[in-house]
Amino acid sequence: MAGLSVLIPVYNHDVRPLVHALLAQTAGWPGPVEVRCLDDGSEEACRLRNREVACLPGVQYRELERNVGRAAIRNQLAGEARQPWLLLLDNDSLLPDTRFLARYAAARTKAPVLSGGTAYEAVPPQEEALRLRWLYGRQREARPAAVRQRAPHGQLTLNNLLIRTEVFRQLGLDESLTRYGHEDTKFGWLLRRAGAPVVHLDNPVLHNGLDPAPVFLQKTHDAVRNLVQLYRAEGLGADTKLLRAALRLQRWGLSEAVRVAFSLRREQVRRNLLSNRPSLRQLDALKLYWLLTELR
Repeated sequence: MAGLSVLIPVYNHDVRPLVHALLAQTAGWPGPVEVRCLDDGSEEACRLRNREVACLPGVQYRELERNVGRAAIRNQLAGEARQPWLLLLDNDSLLPDTRFLARYAAARTKAPVLSGGTAYEAVPPQEEALRLRWLYGRQREARPAAVRQRAPHGQLTLNNLLIRTEVFRQLGLDESLTRYGHEDTKFGWLLRRAGAPVVHLDNPVLHNGLDPAPVFLQKTHDAVRNLVQLYRAEGLGADTKLLRAALRLQRWGLSEAVRVAFSLRREQVRRNLLSNRPSLRQLDALKLYWLLTELR
């Protein structure tokens, strides 16, 4: 029987609802299911709540003394897993219904890597600070499987990813990317280079942990830095829309002029992104400015 290890890195989030929802669905997977939660240096109050799941059957819960980062903790979880399939989930995910594991089980013969996608609430959050992250998620991340399948390796995300254990362990995540962002970009590239097919499914998890706009902007800036790091070190990322635009401006000799022009309205753009009516076009312009600055 094909067992399943669900891997959940935990950082300052109440993981109990997700763990209970998963345990209620284990009958939908044709084999043993283990849930592994590894805390990555959360605050003590959060740890006190999450320690409750250690008492649940089929759940392994441990805590690291210090934060090791998004790539390293997933590598560690995968190294400890005991089953031939891994399901990678973020700790701020919620399951859409009671058939989540069953849909993965039915599709697991299609490919060694299956990506279920992410969904967001249809109604915008009342809190103004959460509007930007919600809007970005709804318009840029919540894509149906048919759209993601057009570029299967490029549309891959590490959240809600079902993958054969030996495939993940063979490739692993790049632990030099200690900041937020683009671990999945490199992993998708490694899968493509290894010839591992990726199949996208309409089996999304609900993203339940929206970051306030200032936090989201900081994470987005970190992701831009990681993209530049990957490009300079390995030539990766040149096929992303953002880096393609920056490199085109460089070839035309316009990168510095565009960067300086944008710097004059940077604070105006930031005010918009922190408002209750943020513009994703403004966010795209800010990301391009950051990228051009990093490439100087």
